[in-house]
Amino acid sequence: MYSSRHWREECGVVGIAGVPGAAELTSMALHALQHRGQESAGITVSDGLRIHTHKAMGLVAKVFDEATVKSLPGTYAIGHVRYSTSGSSNLINAQPIQVASHRGAVSLAHNGNLVNAHELRRTMELEGSIFSTTSDSEVILHLMARSKAEHVEDALQEILPRVSGAYSLVVMAGDKVIAARDPMGFRPLCLGRFQDRYVVASESCAFDIIGAKYLRDVEPGELVVLGEGDLISRQVQPCTDERRCVFEHVYFSRPDSLVFGTSVEQVRRASGAILGREAPVPADVVTAVPDSSNTAALGYARATGTPFELALIRNHYVGRTFISPAQQVRDMSVRIKFNPVREVLEGKRVVVVDDSIVRGTTMRKLVKLIRQAGADEVHLRIASPPVTNPCFYGIDTPVRKELIASSHEVEEIAAYLRVDSLHYLSLDGLLEATGEGDRYCNACFTGQYPLSFESEPDKGVFDREATGTGVLIKPRPGEQGSGTNS
Repeated sequence: MYSSRHWREECGVVGIAGVPGAAELTSMALHALQHRGQESAGITVSDGLRIHTHKAMGLVAKVFDEATVKSLPGTYAIGHVRYSTSGSSNLINAQPIQVASHRGAVSLAHNGNLVNAHELRRTMELEGSIFSTTSDSEVILHLMARSKAEHVEDALQEILPRVSGAYSLVVMAGDKVIAARDPMGFRPLCLGRFQDRYVVASESCAFDIIGAKYLRDVEPGELVVLGEGDLISRQVQPCTDERRCVFEHVYFSRPDSLVFGTSVEQVRRASGAILGREAPVPADVVTAVPDSSNTAALGYARATGTPFELALIRNHYVGRTFISPAQQVRDMSVRIKFNPVREVLEGKRVVVVDDSIVRGTTMRKLVKLIRQAGADEVHLRIASPPVTNPCFYGIDTPVRKELIASSHEVEEIAAYLRVDSLHYLSLDGLLEATGEGDRYCNACFTGQYPLSFESEPDKGVFDREATGTGVLIKPRPGEQGSGTNS
């Protein structure tokens, strides 16, 4: 059984055009995006005529050692790190996906999830298409292959209005890199400048590591062509209702990144401060569940005037933890990742700040560790609203019945976690922290999905109810479970 404090991240993409040593720069940028996916990594390179893809399961450092990077010559490159939000976790689904077409070799890397991919794929299979992966990204390549447009960018402009959902794409064809973003802008995609050439990446931290400068975001519905000349921009679809993923700021992105043109660090610090304003409690110490909650905890501590301390130390050298049914081994899986500092906690009233609660099982074990370290009181503060619904736009979330807040009130969750008090940041507070709340998707908190989709077997079975702001997905009777996995 896989034990995780959070849902899985999504994917990260990079594109570099017309720069010597493009593969080396791309591998460095992927290191900066490693937090967005640790299942597989891949790079496609081109010298303007021929393209070659290298990809494998594992972390960037394992997949791209020095010898491998040196074997990938070319001045154009796209890269990808992956978690399997769509398609199973194996090498055949690793990206970039390279194919041969009537326009020559084409390679594609994708962050997001196409909500009509199943319908499109069924239609094409009935018409004779053969798919080699179970990834929704391959659907885009098949649609491009059917287009009679002469150039790859023209084919993309033609077919992208047919796909629905979240996508931040990088595509390589010969001597050009093409990037595109869906018209609602669910997933981030940054545009930067390296020397006199253009680069794109999921987050701006990927630019920092290679010495590139952030310029702006690729706009929702925009397609940009990166070559050796000027940047070519096309508005493929109008952006009539932007819906950025608010969880990019809550958890997924690095705090040193600009995402959606906004500092992640500033949003998290503001969310913690607002949480302190909404739910103060007399305490001796504020601490974070590292690492994504550190900044929010600092904001909470400053707003309440409570000292911030490092009371939980995280072991960064462990990956996934597979746990035995034996209770003592299950508890050990949390101890491997986190260790409390007794000198900070003993005899103290402690406020623990975390970014979110998914199933609640790991948090319950953390609270137990903190109490065993001598804490007199444990007050839990969450820097986001209760997560009650799964995401269908590029984040691998549990099914709804496994989300503890989908079927339990706050008081019940507090009792299960065995904390003295529990408060979540309000939705208004989170949107206030972003500074542009009306432009964010908050379906994971509200169930109001801005874009309708097919019911997918791995997300559970749902009924659909139209609402004024989108689609409200409700579990059918009998589908909603306890959500605690206790």
